[in-house]
Amino acid sequence: MRGRVIRGSRNRFIIKSEAGTELDCHIKGKVLKGVEGSYNPLAPGDWVEFEEDPTCPQKGSILGLEARRNVFSRFNHKGFGRRSSAAIQQIAANVDLVCCVTTPSSPPFRPRFIDRVLLQSAIAGIPSCIILNKEDLSVDDPDIEERLLDFISIGYPLLRVSALNGKGLEGLNNYLEGKLSVFVGQSGVGKSSLINALNPKLSQRTGTLNEKYDRGNHVTSMAGLFEISSSPSNTYVIDTPGVRQLSPQGLIATDVIFYMKEFAPLAGQCSYGYSCSHVSEPGCKIMEGVAAGAIHEDRYLSFLKISEELRENINPFEYE
Repeated sequence: MRGRVIRGSRNRFIIKSEAGTELDCHIKGKVLKGVEGSYNPLAPGDWVEFEEDPTCPQKGSILGLEARRNVFSRFNHKGFGRRSSAAIQQIAANVDLVCCVTTPSSPPFRPRFIDRVLLQSAIAGIPSCIILNKEDLSVDDPDIEERLLDFISIGYPLLRVSALNGKGLEGLNNYLEGKLSVFVGQSGVGKSSLINALNPKLSQRTGTLNEKYDRGNHVTSMAGLFEISSSPSNTYVIDTPGVRQLSPQGLIATDVIFYMKEFAPLAGQCSYGYSCSHVSEPGCKIMEGVAAGAIHEDRYLSFLKISEELRENINPFEYE
């Protein structure tokens, strides 16, 4: 039988069959072919082949994994080196849209985190957008607005919403319609609250902010797939645990330029060609773009920092 992974970890997963039945399944033999040694063999959105347990209809065994259309992943720092397959954490598979959920405050706006989510989406070949939740919080900060407008000018859709008062939810619902989307963001930005607002029947558990550090407490412990609507078209969202830092995975330092929209057209155009470090060389088109205002200075600093991490295998938590 064929089914889709809803949630799970290690060796046990909840699978929803094409008939709509949910089963508690384990991987037959405990090792799944094609994803041996991965931090997590399956992610919400994966399609698998499974068989029911003849002695217990609500349980089953996972026999195989269908080829993924795409997968949104990240580098996991739990003692693994970047060359280890166990360092790759699959977050969501076969998705149509990556939504970076952020806030103007509570927790603070972090544009460089957004840069990383958008970069990882580009590496995976998945369209992405930015959802600014908590629009009900009045924050008159020109720096935030400048950065948001820059994201728009680069070509990223921005949806301003409030899970609290309902502002922008109709537009968000229309934008997500018919898609399988994944919500990615820090703890406390309101990913689960947005899912509840889009479909109140779900009643996802939500948390409060840590007042001392002005950041969210971890409430969502594992990623899970939720149905927002089934009519007129199927709409699904994968909720994910909050993360403080996201380390891009799946590329080397010199390739970062190809996956940042406003940088990519300038790749290879510098006086030193592809060997340019974009730090001090004369004739660097990236640096010229920053000086001319075509590339935002903070995006440029993000570019340099991510490239350094990939080049030196730096753990970003060490100097956050």
